[in-house]
Amino acid sequence: MTDSSHFDYIIIGNGLAGLQLALKLTSDSYFSDKSIALIDASPKNSNDKTWSFWETKESQWDDIVHKSWQNASFITSNKKIDLKLDPYSYKTIRAIDFYQKAKEKLKQQSNIKFIIEYVTSVDESDKLTVNTKENSYIANHVFDSRVPEEFYTSSNDSISITQHFKGWIIKTESEIFDDNNIIMMDYRLKDGAQTTFTYVLPFSKTEALVEFTYFNEKVVEEHIYDGFIKQYIKDYLKITDYSVIETEKGQIPMTNFPFETFNTKGITKIGTGGGWVKGSTGYSFKHTEKKVVQIIKNIKANRVPSRNLIKRKYKFYDKVFLKVLQDENHKGEWIFQQFYNKNSIQTMFRFLDEESSFYEEVKIMWSLFSWSFIKAFFKTL
Repeated sequence: MTDSSHFDYIIIGNGLAGLQLALKLTSDSYFSDKSIALIDASPKNSNDKTWSFWETKESQWDDIVHKSWQNASFITSNKKIDLKLDPYSYKTIRAIDFYQKAKEKLKQQSNIKFIIEYVTSVDESDKLTVNTKENSYIANHVFDSRVPEEFYTSSNDSISITQHFKGWIIKTESEIFDDNNIIMMDYRLKDGAQTTFTYVLPFSKTEALVEFTYFNEKVVEEHIYDGFIKQYIKDYLKITDYSVIETEKGQIPMTNFPFETFNTKGITKIGTGGGWVKGSTGYSFKHTEKKVVQIIKNIKANRVPSRNLIKRKYKFYDKVFLKVLQDENHKGEWIFQQFYNKNSIQTMFRFLDEESSFYEEVKIMWSLFSWSFIKAFFKTL
């Protein structure tokens, strides 16, 4: 093993968390003399997903924001709620744009090395070693975005709902879409007694992402999503003449699984593998940004990097929400209607960003007061 196989930090996974962490490390002079390797089997050259988030200010990502909106609609079987987002903007970034920006900036750094290999294991028994199919590398600390195998195999008390979806980006001949208004959730089209909704992001007056989403425990075959998307376009958007120019699909865990217990002195779990995806919604972009900042603070203060990454009270709120969806999955429409009918969108954004006041949290919990939530609350204690 040569010196080129030893690094101060190894980041496993060049996704959202890994690249945001690498960008933050290289933007701070404190780490200018630290060698950093990013290891991933994929070169990240395709648009494999989009990330959406909200914020009130300009940010470091504005140059790659694909589109932003100031208005939204929430639609149930019997009600439409129009939402003015100000001072927030709802923004979407295409993964390929994020990957390209991150890689371009990181490749300018002399202390960064990209390694395109598949990681098979991390060994802490002697020296902290990352093993790939081709090589082994030693690190002083490892940031690992892989989901622990125990999440899939262990019998535990955690609740796991899957947010699974497929979307079509469609293009129309005539100007149809209001490109300053997103449809955040439309519950009118359902797949039985389950929490399902349609999400519409208009990128222009002639182009939009139309996505059919489930919050439940079992995924469906691809043609099921396609059938509902096609029906929504025809029956609710009233569009008959269009072309599909791109598709995307994905699965996001919504869970209270204790990912944080897999952190050690030498290994910090990050991203989905670290429990950084918001359990009640599946949003991750801004949460990742905040947790990366906390990791940097911890390292510079000579603390364990994983310290204070998880806010326990919000994890409890998420657990109550997930318990209701697990036991009474059809309640999703009612839950979100209560959220947006009885609370301002600004309050909800602060709550979902884990920046709300205690008063706001009590108000939100009270808006969901029902026998279902009472049962779920006591079951999670």
